[in-house]
Amino acid sequence: MTDLLFDPLKLRGVELPNRISMAPMCQYSSVDGFPGDWHLRHYAERAVGGTGLIVVEATAVLPEGRITPGDLGIWDDEHAEALGKIARVIKAAGAVAGIQIAHAGRKASTARPWEGGAWLPRDKGGWATAAPSALAFESYAAPQALDEAGITAVVAAFASAARRAVAAGFEVVELHSAHGYLLHQFLSPLSNARSDRFGGNLEGRMRLPLEVASAIRGALPETMPMLVRISATDWMVGGWDIEGSVEYVRGLKALGVDLVDVSSGGLVAAAKPVLGPMYQVAFARAIRERTGAKTGAVGMITEAAEARSVVDGGAADIVSFGRLLLRDPYWPIRNAPTERRRSPLQYLRAFPS
Repeated sequence: MTDLLFDPLKLRGVELPNRISMAPMCQYSSVDGFPGDWHLRHYAERAVGGTGLIVVEATAVLPEGRITPGDLGIWDDEHAEALGKIARVIKAAGAVAGIQIAHAGRKASTARPWEGGAWLPRDKGGWATAAPSALAFESYAAPQALDEAGITAVVAAFASAARRAVAAGFEVVELHSAHGYLLHQFLSPLSNARSDRFGGNLEGRMRLPLEVASAIRGALPETMPMLVRISATDWMVGGWDIEGSVEYVRGLKALGVDLVDVSSGGLVAAAKPVLGPMYQVAFARAIRERTGAKTGAVGMITEAAEARSVVDGGAADIVSFGRLLLRDPYWPIRNAPTERRRSPLQYLRAFPS
């Protein structure tokens, strides 16, 4: 019987020890973008637990690109030095260290989830936001539509963030273009009402995300893998959909993107996704089959048999776990075949063969 879930996967010059990835899960626990002791403990424990690829949470390329004041940042060289500690503890535990770089666009400037998650005005620690168009997300303040200079600055910020990620010692960089954040906002006709070259038809709406992806790929060493997270659909009539996603992924693949992590939704709160076990896997399969790109599957995959079926059945090349690994950082060790268990030497006596 095949068991590809615990087989290694080569991406450019990096080999993942298995096909299990930790999805970026925001901790909202930073100060001025800097990680603290919580982050070191949090990421080290998941790496020790046997996850092959740890993707550090959405890390803002600009201060105004943070979702909350507690988001990690990578807009300054000092951030890279601090983030380097996280990369080192992940690699020391035998996992591959990745980082997701992001800009929240119109969904920025909010309180932490446990503080209510509402939009924050300036007098409560918030800031002005920017987006493709001056269309507000739900009850948030309307963002400022980015002009050409602002768009140029965004591209440059992502490229600089990628270079800092390399300097920090990360081995994989993932671009966030999903869940209703800035680049997804450009992709979707529900949030992009521009009439210039960055809006209108599919080619125009994809222009900025592809320019950003190209700038990041150019900032990374040839041997370093680049991932992109996408929302395959807005789950809304007239919104971003699987057909657009296929074309987008074809463009990303042509630029040298190595794997696309396929999620969905996040652009509008009124969306009604059809939830259920493995509910997004079909999107990963469709994109993999129609573009030839490597994909990652994510979303309500909680059982080992489900995860194995994803990779053994050819729907995706890796499986990303989010909330599951928050609950159970040792899930990979517990579910690995004995001969493939990646336990630290210090813990071998806890897992007798």
